[in-house]
Amino acid sequence: MPVVSSKDFAINQKKYLDLAVNKDVFIKRGKNMFVVSNANQYDEILEPDDDFRRAISAEEFKIRAREVVEKAYKRYINERNTTTGSTEIS
Repeated sequence: MPVVSSKDFAINQKKYLDLAVNKDVFIKRGKNMFVVSNANQYDEILEPDDDFRRAISAEEFKIRAREVVEKAYKRYINERNTTTGSTEIS
């Protein structure tokens, strides 16, 4: 991923536009960064694949993650109570 100054890009536009056919070219101007990209190179990436179809929703992830965290917390409390002699949490 080449990063070039806006001055260098202006002088060598043809070079960097030809390069952008295959990969992104980043142009830095002050604190700002711009990208020159060939959108056609991403067509294949944007198609859903088997991993996408097998993915879970954010809501399902939230439910599963909560279950895992609750089990881990209960295990931690029970281990702590066993060493200190306190009552268990069920």
